[in-house]
Amino acid sequence: MARTGRSVLLLLLIPTVLSLLMLSERRLTVALNPIQRKDLPAETASQGHSVKDSKLNALPLETLSSLKEPVGDVLVEEPLHVANDLIESADQELPPGRKANRVLSETTSGDGAVLKGGDLIDQVTRRTAQDGGLVTGSMDQQEKHTGSQQQSSSEGRSLEAITQIPQGYQGAGKNPQKENTDGRSKNMASSDTRVRDIKDHLIKAKVYLGLGAIRANPQYLRDLRHRIREVQKVLGEASKDSDLPKNANEKVKALEQTLVKGEQTQDDCSVVVKKLRAMLHSAEEQLYAQKKQTVFLTQLAAKTLPKGLHCLPLTLANEYFSLDPSQQQFPNQEKLDDPKLYHYALFSDNILATAVVVNSTVLNAKHPSRHVFHIVTDRLNYAPMRMWFLSNPPGKATIEVQNIDEFTWLNDSSSLLLKQLGSQSMIDYYFTAQSANSDSYLKYRNPKYLSMLNHLRFYLPEIYPKLDKMVFLDGDVVVRKDITGLWSIDMKGKVNGAVDTCGESFHSFDRYLNFSSPVVAKNFDPNACVWAFGMNMFDLAEWRRQNITEIYHFWQKLNEDGSLWKLGTLPLGLVTFWNKTFPLDRSWHVLGLGYNPHVSSGDLERAAVIHYNGNMKPWLEIGLPKFRSYWSEYLDYDQPFLRECNINP
Repeated sequence: MARTGRSVLLLLLIPTVLSLLMLSERRLTVALNPIQRKDLPAETASQGHSVKDSKLNALPLETLSSLKEPVGDVLVEEPLHVANDLIESADQELPPGRKANRVLSETTSGDGAVLKGGDLIDQVTRRTAQDGGLVTGSMDQQEKHTGSQQQSSSEGRSLEAITQIPQGYQGAGKNPQKENTDGRSKNMASSDTRVRDIKDHLIKAKVYLGLGAIRANPQYLRDLRHRIREVQKVLGEASKDSDLPKNANEKVKALEQTLVKGEQTQDDCSVVVKKLRAMLHSAEEQLYAQKKQTVFLTQLAAKTLPKGLHCLPLTLANEYFSLDPSQQQFPNQEKLDDPKLYHYALFSDNILATAVVVNSTVLNAKHPSRHVFHIVTDRLNYAPMRMWFLSNPPGKATIEVQNIDEFTWLNDSSSLLLKQLGSQSMIDYYFTAQSANSDSYLKYRNPKYLSMLNHLRFYLPEIYPKLDKMVFLDGDVVVRKDITGLWSIDMKGKVNGAVDTCGESFHSFDRYLNFSSPVVAKNFDPNACVWAFGMNMFDLAEWRRQNITEIYHFWQKLNEDGSLWKLGTLPLGLVTFWNKTFPLDRSWHVLGLGYNPHVSSGDLERAAVIHYNGNMKPWLEIGLPKFRSYWSEYLDYDQPFLRECNINP
């Protein structure tokens, strides 16, 4: 009985042992296969398997000796030996450490022939498919196709062992699912791929139009021009693929077929290269001319007065002179000379801009009743400026409006600049008709530099003899926070508190002063930081003690011939307040809103004062739209005078 039991137990163990032996043999075979196949030719290694060679080549096969650093974009649709040859030749031609983005020299085709003529253009615009047709699909679609090939080539463990993809190869260790996901995100991000592809075809077609071999065939030339017009019509102003009409593919396909015929006609590579260089040179010249014309038109627009801003002072002046003399006076005039209050100086002939400065300061002040605004304007805008603030009083703040012509002490004998500004040569310089090509210093030919209001800031102690401290504000600033903290800053004996503008190449002294002059080179540092006019804290008591106004007159006299610097208040301020300027924290004053669209939102949020310095003022149509709301929010466009003059945000 015991013997029978042992026999049954052995019979049950036999299948288990056999299965273990078979499993071990199978694992051993898989493990040895890579070693065995290393020394076998590719044809022999693929025998006995149902996988075809085309599937094995879904991913490029590279030996350890030919494996190099990934270079540029490798298109795996090409035959394996062609792709490897391209990579190796690119590596040999490039200096160490550089990567090739695209091969622009002669390229070897699959059969060893050299690609010339039209194929050279394809290397610049789009590569040619193996069947001779142009590749019209996007690079994202090619990447997606490559990703699907990689997924199919890595389905089985035995297939991975056969293909032997080295770890250094691009994409060898990628997750197919992740690859497809990345492809979809790239497709979503590149919404203008088709539009760029069409533009590449048009560039190639225009190159063909200028080639001698093409122009010798009138019939082909007519067909090509017809196809170009068709494609240009369907392209229109499209900036993304969704803007293209439904018939775009049909028209582009017809152009592609026409270009294929042109490739067979033109086979001289040097002619194509010359044509491309000529087109590039012409495009660069046109771009330069357009930039110069843009600068001229921008300067012209900056000097013009919009219809609404011309209407406003006329309407206000008419209303002002209809008032009784008792109604033309401002309240709280006893505060004008109180040194314990917060005093501001604004010198401007722009009523709307001045209103924004005052409104923004008062609305953001903690104690508006302690703020006093001293406004000086010219004779033409004196009555309108007064009428505006009489009809739109800034809360509890105090307003003073003065006419610069009433400053009788400011005359030719006391101010050399006033004499210079009134000279006939200066008037001719600014008011003679100019063209875009007439002057390399176009930005200085602005009549605002003729206005004494622009230079009145250098006479603050004379205008306000009873005040000790004062904040100067330009007419193109907006105050966004309470700035009374400026009065408590210890400026350590300096006269001018200002924000420096270091950090950019054009914000150093050598960009504003002529250091070829011995006088300038002896007294100033060309690498010194420029500071900003527009929001300045002036210590008037220290100004009087150091006699800054005389320093201003000294340098103005030296520059009577304009050899030390061009016109403008900033260069004159730099030399006048040299070594007398205290640097304020940059959050007090952020500049660039009149020329730089890239001012960060973070800087704007932290800023106490923002400055629209530059030509693109917010009250002009050329103003930067993204910054206009910061300015317009301090105006009530329902105000009757603004509605009457059709002034809108």
